[in-house]
Amino acid sequence: MDIEQSLPPVQALPAQQVSRWRRTLRWTQLLMLLYLLLVAVSAVSSGFKIAAGNHAAELFEFASHPVAGLMIGLIATSLIQSSSTVTSIIVGLVAGGLPVGIAIPMVMGANIGTTLTNTLVSLGHAGDKTEFRRAFASATVHDFFNLLAVAIFLPLEMAFGLLQRLSSAFVPPFLDSGNMSMKGLNFMKPLISPGVDAMKAPFAELGMLGGVLLALTGVLVLIVSITLMGKLMRSLMVGRAKRILQSAIGRGPLHGVASGTVVTTLVQSSSTTTSLVVPLVGSGVLKVRDVYPFSVGANIGTCITALLAATAITGDTAAFALQIALVHLLFNTLATLTIFALPVLRELPLKGAKLLADMATHTKWAIAAYIGVVFLALPGAVLLFTV
Repeated sequence: MDIEQSLPPVQALPAQQVSRWRRTLRWTQLLMLLYLLLVAVSAVSSGFKIAAGNHAAELFEFASHPVAGLMIGLIATSLIQSSSTVTSIIVGLVAGGLPVGIAIPMVMGANIGTTLTNTLVSLGHAGDKTEFRRAFASATVHDFFNLLAVAIFLPLEMAFGLLQRLSSAFVPPFLDSGNMSMKGLNFMKPLISPGVDAMKAPFAELGMLGGVLLALTGVLVLIVSITLMGKLMRSLMVGRAKRILQSAIGRGPLHGVASGTVVTTLVQSSSTTTSLVVPLVGSGVLKVRDVYPFSVGANIGTCITALLAATAITGDTAAFALQIALVHLLFNTLATLTIFALPVLRELPLKGAKLLADMATHTKWAIAAYIGVVFLALPGAVLLFTV
């Protein structure tokens, strides 16, 4: 008898079991990337401290003007295309000595810079004027909301220190009375220390230059980890996200804001979340008015990354790291409550987006002018005259 015939048949793993193993592997990879994110933030903080010594504030004198800080945050986020990344970097810088007052306008600027992604995504509908008008309006309504939020809260911050005062009031409950480490989160230091020490090792003997290289390495790891986290989350829940978008967004502003918050908390990228809905509006599945609250909710959901990053900071600067993360959350939450509470303000982003979409439909130069002025020319001019 043939030996091959006597062997039992090899059974393939059921497709469901293979799918389960793949999802488990992806969730494991996601946890590893989250660990890298926390290590990177701590490395940025450590590198900044080494490089700056006791002169951290002096290194950022060029950003001492609030409007200059706003533009720095805007440009940085426009280039990196992730407000989560930029705000995480800001958390690390504040932990390293950057004053909270200087960092607050940078956080506001990051909110504006992140809107460039879905504006570029809308250009994919440029072949059809009707689709493009809808898609471009759905993308830029996010821009106009964030611009309006900054127009309201930056003057209040400059005049009264509103966000700085509010955020400082929320910090003490999270801190131990005897030191500045976070209550219940002290386990982070022993978990993160091995990774941070491994990143420090190659630069240990380089002094100030080593600090700069360590901070740059931390920024690079931050960017890579957040990018990969976004891709993994899209693969893990993209189908579910689409169903949530189609079933929940159109139920009203509250559902829209809540859905945007939840989905962006999972994806950890407001750019990803808001870009998902642009094609749906372009194809007519959703309306601009439907996705407007969803985009606003994405602003709130993206704050989770900076809050997670703040848990990586312990010691004397932990309070300030937590404070700037809370500033991000308070700014987006208060902006949502303020603008949506007043019908006159609530309609302004919709009107601005539709007007700009009409102009862009008639001439493509309007698109280039809008992107060039808001994301390049205006920030550059402001920095030139304020530095």
